[in-house]
Amino acid sequence: MPLTGSLRTLLLRGLLAGLVAGLLAATVGYFVGEPKVDAAIAIEEAGSAAEHTHGEHAESPGGHTHGDEEEPLVSRGGQKFGQFLALGLAGLALGAIYASVAHFARRYTALSGPRLALTLGAAGWAAIVAVPFFKYPANPPAVSDPDTINERTLLWLAAVVLGIVAVGAAVAAFTALRAQLPTFRLIGGVAAFVLVTTLGYLLLPGVNEVSANFPATLLWEFRVASLAETATLWACLALGFAALTEFATRTDTPVGAAAATAG
Repeated sequence: MPLTGSLRTLLLRGLLAGLVAGLLAATVGYFVGEPKVDAAIAIEEAGSAAEHTHGEHAESPGGHTHGDEEEPLVSRGGQKFGQFLALGLAGLALGAIYASVAHFARRYTALSGPRLALTLGAAGWAAIVAVPFFKYPANPPAVSDPDTINERTLLWLAAVVLGIVAVGAAVAAFTALRAQLPTFRLIGGVAAFVLVTTLGYLLLPGVNEVSANFPATLLWEFRVASLAETATLWACLALGFAALTEFATRTDTPVGAAAATAG
């Protein structure tokens, strides 16, 4: 079953699937991730208030507090609902890239149709989400040092490149073993992925800015919520694209076209 349609058709398919995936991921983030962010912010504000009060007591015998904290540019309510816009736009962009990759990948692989769509989704998630996440997992507010944000961003980008290289190595190994049994080809691809990822993890420096007094349970829950949000984005993108591809393929066949006309 071929991945039917021109590049323009695939782009429209990817944009639709990406938009829906982004909105669903934002929904997961709103109900699962935001409560953890609120809890982390509360810890940060409590710590800042304690330090502020302690500092004023040290400087003035009469010690006092006052509400001179700088207000955020965007309120928490705006941030929560803003993620629907942000992830919706991100889903559109990711869907366009996904469709473009699918357009060119179908020329160089025996996979086609929904199988190709799902395989690309799994490979994309592994390269862009899984490999960077397990080296540099997401941290909630009050954990990371703001002064190291540029360094951490560059390291995360390096981890994304590592993930892409690891997936590329897996595909190359799988292709090189085309004369072998499918199981051996799969083992070879997985082994190449694990080998490249392990070497990259060893070469990349570690980052650990979590303070000893930050609740380990909250940190774990936040990271699980972050992973669930990105997994939802990629899973819905791949499944949506595959479903649209299957629908287009069926309606393009004589039987499907006749059924659609009769309906």
